[in-house]
Amino acid sequence: MNSRATIMRVPGLVIALMLLVFSPASAAPLKVAAFDFELLDTSLQGAVNGSQPEERRRLSNVTEQLRKALEQTGNYLVLDIAPVNAAAQASNLQACGGCDVQFAQKLGADLAITGVVHKVSALIFNMNIYLRDAHSGQLITAVSADFRGNTDESWSRAMSYLLRNRLLAPNYGTPH
Repeated sequence: MNSRATIMRVPGLVIALMLLVFSPASAAPLKVAAFDFELLDTSLQGAVNGSQPEERRRLSNVTEQLRKALEQTGNYLVLDIAPVNAAAQASNLQACGGCDVQFAQKLGADLAITGVVHKVSALIFNMNIYLRDAHSGQLITAVSADFRGNTDESWSRAMSYLLRNRLLAPNYGTPH
């Protein structure tokens, strides 16, 4: 074989090796800091009675539902937020000017995920999830679902919907 034929094969070999090394199958899972969901209660009931224990429990449940679903895909490594959790809980992650990204960076995360459940009334709720690039602070996506009923089932179904039809849906957000 002459040297010219060997030189011509080298770029093809380099490209093949790059595809092998950088293929999605060999990609490491993205490290995610999934922060505890927060409650924004603008309802009359909330103004009169304040925070309710069952709603705090439901916030914890939907947060865990999100974390488990992300882990189960194999595409994400959900980080332990314990080192920054006290500071995160003392902040309003939705209005702190990017403190969620700073907390995620301290954990070595690639993504920062925050969520808020807005209680409009005793019956009307809205669940929002925000994903930010922990390196740049840029918002990657925001998803939202309205739901009715203040029950474990309604909260869980809203999270399931957002996971199945938005966050983990194949090709979600890609132009058609």
